[in-house]
Order: sequence, then C-alpha cells, then structure tokens
Amino acid sequence: MTKSKTLQQNKTMYSILIIMGLTHLLNDSLQAVVPAMFPILERSLGLTFTQLGLITFTLNMVASVMQPVVGMYTDRRPMPYALPIGLLSSMFGMLGLAFAPNLPLILVSVVFIGLGSAVFHPEGSRVAYLAAGPKRGLAQSIYQVGGNSGQALAPVITALVLVPMGQFGAIWFVGVAFIASLFLVYISRWYATQIEIFKRNNAKKKDKSKVKGKLQRTILIAVILLVVIVFVRSLYHSAISNYYAFYAIQEYGLTIAQSQTFIFVFLLAGAIGTFIGGPLADRFGKRTIIMLSLIAPAPLTILLPYCGPFVALIVIGIIGVLILSSFSVAVVYAQELVPEKIGTMSGLIVGLAFGMGALGSVFFGVLIDGVGLTPTMIAVSFLPILGLLTFLLPSDEKIRELNR
Repeated sequence: MTKSKTLQQNKTMYSILIIMGLTHLLNDSLQAVVPAMFPILERSLGLTFTQLGLITFTLNMVASVMQPVVGMYTDRRPMPYALPIGLLSSMFGMLGLAFAPNLPLILVSVVFIGLGSAVFHPEGSRVAYLAAGPKRGLAQSIYQVGGNSGQALAPVITALVLVPMGQFGAIWFVGVAFIASLFLVYISRWYATQIEIFKRNNAKKKDKSKVKGKLQRTILIAVILLVVIVFVRSLYHSAISNYYAFYAIQEYGLTIAQSQTFIFVFLLAGAIGTFIGGPLADRFGKRTIIMLSLIAPAPLTILLPYCGPFVALIVIGIIGVLILSSFSVAVVYAQELVPEKIGTMSGLIVGLAFGMGALGSVFFGVLIDGVGLTPTMIAVSFLPILGLLTFLLPSDEKIRELNR
C-alpha cells in the first residue's frame, strides 16, 4: 500500500463526490420521467389513478427491494463495474418506455429502470463513504443532493419535453443514461483501487464484530425504528410528488404545465434541504436533524391543503427543505449504526425504507379513486407527526459507544 493511497483515505475526495453527485442527478432524472409521465399517460392511455399507482409501485418496489440485496452481496464482494452496467439497464428501460403502447409493457420498462437504480444506489453510497474522509455528512449530502435534483427535474421534463412530445419524449433520456454510464466507468476505476485499502483498514473491525457476534439488541431496534421513520417520510414525499399536481389542477384550475410548478418547488427545495442537512448533522448531531426534519414541518403540512395557490407555493417549498434535510443524514446514521455493512445499510435506507413509499402510491391512488383528492391530501398531511418516534433512537454518542 502506497503512502498516497493511505492518505487518500483520510481526506475528502471532492472530485469523486461531485462526479457521483452528477451521475446521481442523471440516474434519478431517469426515474423522474416515470411519475412526470402520469398526466400524459392518464390522457393518452386512459389509465386510472390506481393504475398510475401500480406503475410507481412496480418501479419503486423493484428498486427498493433489490437495493438491500445488492448491498448485502457487495458488502461481501464489491463490484465496482456494476455501476455503469446498472445505468445501461436503465437505458434499455427508457427506450421501452418511449414506445410502450399499453400498461403491461410500461411495467416491463420500469422494471429495467428499477433494476438499474437498485444497483446504482447502494454502490454509489459506498463510493461516497469511501470518498468522504472525515466529513461523512457533507459527503452524503453532495451525493444525495444530485439524486434529489434529478427528481426535481420531473416537472421541467413534463413541461418542456413530455407535454409537447408526449410519451415518445422519453427517447431523449436514452442518451442521458448512456452519458451517465460513461462517467461511471471512470468512477469504477477509482473505486476498484479503493476496495483493498478499505478491506485492510477494516480488518480489525471485522475481527471485533466476530467476537461481538449478532447485532446488539439496541442497534437492531434502532435500525428498525429508523426504517419506519424513513418509510413515513417517504410516504409523504410520494404522495406530494405523485398526486399534488392533480390536486393543484382540481383545486386551483391550473393546466398540467402550471401544476408542475408546485412539484418543482417541492423537489428543488428538497434538494436544498438534502445539501444543508449533512453539514448541519456533522455539527449538531444526526439524530437531532432526523428529528427536526419531520417534527418541524408538521404544522405546515397540516396547513397546506387549506392554502390558496400563492401561499401553497411558499409553504410547499418550506416543507420540502425541512422534510428532506435528513435524507442523507439518515443514510450516514444507519452506516454508523452498523459500520461493517455499508452497502446493506445504504440499501435499507435509500432503497427499502424510502422506496417502500411505493406502497403508499398504490394506497393513495386507491384512496383518491374512492374518496377523492381533497380528503386524501388532508389525511396525508398528518403523517409527519409520526416523526415523534425519533425520540426513541439512540443518540450519536450512544452509537459511538456501542461500536467501540
């Protein structure tokens, strides 16, 4: 092991993190195309809200359920070049989405997109961890803000690409996937050189974990609680991202393009919140930021369904900043809970817990079809109150003691 390689582990590799943030933006912009197409698909194929929820369910369930599986496998056998391969899977999914004439073929296409995402996210989180040096919160924020920015592009994609071009507009994103895969070839080369260094530096920790045996009960309970908290946050995020545009159209009499302004503000504000949350957690503690990210916006989420369009635009932006300020923080918190299983923890939080919001998409779709948009959005507004569960999580100091 060379001295330069050893030192590389002790400093923050900003160039790697910026490239990973950019590829995360490109990857998640591909996923953003799917919900962005909902108003188009509703009119062109006559899909119901339940069927639209099924599309989101398929996409997110493939991506979310597979992420912990990929993470567990790569914890044992890291696969650096799986990153560009995953983006190629998404590329084929986008190609299918542009030409799919019916719901079954749309579902097949989103499966390919979901598989690509399932490979990208846990491995991308591992790269961010390896490149973080001492600034893990900041590193995850740089990486994750790229993904949230990609999601924020959904309204722009709808207004500028899908409204004028329709479903075929998805063809443009085949090129986006190919460009992202080229960036990831470079990242994979760097990642491959870091694997052995990481293994050697953590050999002693692995020996200690064998002596410790199974996860301590406190850590196991904390992991379960964290998954539940992130799941609640993802339910709210999913409801706003997928259905608030329809609410704005119904309540405010807006066009499809105009309604996307609310989603763009929410997701862009969420990207800002994601970026600032990591550094704040490095300073004030991860549990504190996770707690505030749900409890602080709760009064505003309850107020949102009763606001006029102008006030709602401001309120939804503030909610976006607050509620996603813990996005990257929850990942780092989970990684520090079980530091010998970086991929598994990343898969659980970014994938399973956040992606399980897909269940909410189906549930909310059925609820909207049954009782209407307004009652559903009112019910959704109370979800952040469950952030009170964060008080049961161990403090950052307690986690450090458990892993000594």
